Amino acid sequence: MVSFLDELIREMSAFDEELGKIDSKKSLFRIYRDTRFSKDKLPYKTNFGASLGMGKGSQKGGYYLHLEPGKSFLAGGIYMPESSVLKDVRKEISLYGDDFLKIINNRDFKKHFPELDQDDKLKKVPQGFEKEDPMAEYLKLKNFIVVYSLKDEEVLDKNAVKNMTKVFKLMKPFNDFLNTPFQ
Repeated sequence: MVSFLDELIREMSAFDEELGKIDSKKSLFRIYRDTRFSKDKLPYKTNFGASLGMGKGSQKGGYYLHLEPGKSFLAGGIYMPESSVLKDVRKEISLYGDDFLKIINNRDFKKHFPELDQDDKLKKVPQGFEKEDPMAEYLKLKNFIVVYSLKDEEVLDKNAVKNMTKVFKLMKPFNDFLNTPFQ
């Protein structure tokens, strides 16, 4: 898995040089499950997960790889941001909605990521934003994530790294937009 990640990071750093600084061993999530409050006491996860510029304390948009038989996927964006980060991203979307829509409505982007993650979406526009804001539906989001499901054949393909890199590259403008307030 580490050598696979090394190759993936090397390929991805061609379009996002920040990724060249990532240590593949540190980007991997631990294999041990937290069983304290779970009925399932199996000690190990059944998947490999790797954070590439997102998660593990980072509040920036980045990339995520999840490999599990029948449930593999690639993801990008900002997951569970702190409230201050969430507010800054929402402001950016409210102020520069046309730029945001241009990215998420891009033909290739839309083909791979038909919609943003809708989990935990608010019912009302958050406080501090106009109810009539044209970007109101996006302002209700708590996470700004896109997900691309992978078939097992895609993961096992000899060109898996190159193919995954192409999908991650489509996420770059989205991540760049989300990271704008923090530059």
